[in-house]
Amino acid sequence: MQKTIWEKYAEVLVDYSTNVQKGDLVQIRATSIYAKELVKAVYKKVIQKGAHPILRTSFEDMSDIFIKHASDEQLDYIDPIIKLEYETVNKFISIGAPMNTKNMARADMKKLARRSKASQGLSKLLMDRSAKGEASWVVADVPTHALAQEAKMSFDEYSEFLFKSCYLDQDDPVAKLKELDKKQTKWANYLNGVKKIRITGEKTDITFGVEDRKWISCSGLNNYPDGEVFTSPVEADINGEIYFDFPQNYRGNSATGVHLWIENGQIVKFDAETGRDFLEAMLNTDEGSKGIGEIAIGTNDEIREVTGNILFDEKIGGAIHMAVGASYPETGGKNVSGVHWDMIKNMKPSSNNEGGKIYADDKLIYENGKFLI
Repeated sequence: MQKTIWEKYAEVLVDYSTNVQKGDLVQIRATSIYAKELVKAVYKKVIQKGAHPILRTSFEDMSDIFIKHASDEQLDYIDPIIKLEYETVNKFISIGAPMNTKNMARADMKKLARRSKASQGLSKLLMDRSAKGEASWVVADVPTHALAQEAKMSFDEYSEFLFKSCYLDQDDPVAKLKELDKKQTKWANYLNGVKKIRITGEKTDITFGVEDRKWISCSGLNNYPDGEVFTSPVEADINGEIYFDFPQNYRGNSATGVHLWIENGQIVKFDAETGRDFLEAMLNTDEGSKGIGEIAIGTNDEIREVTGNILFDEKIGGAIHMAVGASYPETGGKNVSGVHWDMIKNMKPSSNNEGGKIYADDKLIYENGKFLI
């Protein structure tokens, strides 16, 4: 009997991404009722594996209400039950299904920043446990009308795009993810021997120290869809300027034409054509939010343009992204922040962009959206 798309999707998330085993404590989190079919398939699969599922469902409007009405004391408060879950759950499967991608667009930016700072301990806890192999996590999305509208597609067009980006149109999506990992691992192994990365392009000339930092191939274990190689650069060894031509979306807000100047790992100057106030609020969130947590190269050629969904956009084949804020302990990164904002830069030539280049220890390894090694 042929598997449904949701059964195939659940197999990837449960069997491959998080590798759920008998006896595991598995948190299944969903952001709205639109995730119901995938949640049911994941829930069933977890039970069949002999694991113990914990369902956590919510409604998007709750976040808007909380930020709007919460006092400073409430913004700083961390639910001890949630903290306990972060400390004890083995596998985290989070399914996004937004009804409204802009529900937080008018939220008080200072309160958002305060809440981010308060919750940074939970993020660090999960990243540390993941780095030690004590927990694994994955985030994924299902098609919704809101996501389709954000991407300027019909619902059917967006559904097709999402499933193809996840290789769910193929008989064996896991085999495709493993094939992707094999190719990316070769690039990651090469980069693991490099001390300096330099990126050039439109209004961009920036260097990242990466000596003794680990480059990782991403092929569906934490994000789905996937397709990138990334590391956390040496915190104080980042210098230059970088310009992001794509729209940068984060927490229901966006900024365009983001331009950052970095000295010794800290953003010392910034500008944006739109959304500058939001950018400033996020950069002032906490002590680590002006640091750089990640530099990555996108490799998923099924994703060709910005859709307004960072889960997909950061994987665009022919683009790079750099994250402001928290780094990943598994790469050797040490920057801690309640912010992790992935900003995407097109590296392909276009009518108003000559394309970008990446040098590894002064050797050209990437040009116009393609690896040369």
